[in-house]
Amino acid sequence: MAEPVAHGTDERFKPATLKDVALLAGVSIATVSKALNGREHVRAETRVRVQHAAEKLNFSPNVLAQGLLAGRTGTVGLLTSDLDGRFSIPVMMGAEDAFGSGSTSVFLCDARGDSIREQHHLRALLSRRVDGLIIVGDTTNPRETLGHDIPVPVVYAYAPSIDPRDVSVVSDNVGAGQIAADHLVECGRRRIAYISGDVNYRAAVERVEGASRALSAHGLELVGGEALYGAWSEGWGRGAVRTLLARHPDIDAILCGSDQIARGALDALREAGRDVPGDIAVMGHDNWEQIAAQSRPPLSTIDMNLEQVGRKAAHLLFAAIDGAVKPGVHSIATRLVTRGSTALAD
Repeated sequence: MAEPVAHGTDERFKPATLKDVALLAGVSIATVSKALNGREHVRAETRVRVQHAAEKLNFSPNVLAQGLLAGRTGTVGLLTSDLDGRFSIPVMMGAEDAFGSGSTSVFLCDARGDSIREQHHLRALLSRRVDGLIIVGDTTNPRETLGHDIPVPVVYAYAPSIDPRDVSVVSDNVGAGQIAADHLVECGRRRIAYISGDVNYRAAVERVEGASRALSAHGLELVGGEALYGAWSEGWGRGAVRTLLARHPDIDAILCGSDQIARGALDALREAGRDVPGDIAVMGHDNWEQIAAQSRPPLSTIDMNLEQVGRKAAHLLFAAIDGAVKPGVHSIATRLVTRGSTALAD
């Protein structure tokens, strides 16, 4: 027996539209679109109401048709220079999570720090008519802009663009230094030294700047008057601690520019017979779980909220695609993670 044919005039077979969902949910069509596509500026209860209305009406948006009408493909390009990187991967994960909530497909390309390869991938992504691009840097240092001739919106994440007209998202490294130093002071520490990483990295300098500001607000300064700069390594952390103990044996806290440096500092303090945190508290940066949680004792540190950097970059790209470009550098607040390497002094 032949199946019944759904005629266009039969209301039973008419698919639900955005307008139908909006009427049932009691909101505007624009709100329905934002709610179903994971955009910001929609209240949680409104989003739930819209989703329930869509489910009740069996609403299934024709993504291809919507994209064609809007001149969009529902795809974005995510171009990184450090696919194996400890810091760029969380940024990309956050961005992909945000894209997924909006039913957007992601083309991921790794330029491996090669400008020629980056241009090749850029051309390939544009040839696929992506709706926008997120460029994820391999360090926190500002990078060259792609320029303003790119035919789609671009957002820079982790490494900001040097051009203030571009849209960039970074972690607040100055704020991270302030949070770390404030925590040590709150733990009763007053003789605080700083072992930082490579002075050529903006993150290293900004974290020291933030710590110095916080200490100054408490009427304190770094032991020795300045930070010690070196490599982002455990070896540097061990060597720097030996230098500090020789010059300033009365230090009661060491703030480190990274978790790797901090673990090296813990090793050197243990070798010197100094108790952590009893004699000296140790603080890291980055919340690298494999290092921080496995250190002896577990390491207090600052989480840079890198996945949130990625999510914010995705939301800013969504906004730019919709015509609401928000230029400048957008900073994401960091957070304190306390473990056994810091404690209240007696």
